[in-house]
Amino acid sequence: MQSRSPQRLPDVLWEATIARVRGEFQEMPGMRLTSQQAESLLGLCDPVSTWVLDRLEAEGYLTRTPQGEYVRRNAVP
Repeated sequence: MQSRSPQRLPDVLWEATIARVRGEFQEMPGMRLTSQQAESLLGLCDPVSTWVLDRLEAEGYLTRTPQGEYVRRNAVP
């Protein structure tokens, strides 16, 4: 069993952050963000921004472009 990372968010805050980022992509379906841009725009610190975006990508909600931008899967032309 791995020990919990000290940077890990409490579960309630983690789920709220996932929902908030998902909501931002729902409101702006054409939004394309790198993890660094997400840090700034969404007010997330690294590594949290990367963890959240990677989670949404693993769920199939986001996809990553060849340029490293995250975009809603159904918004990709």
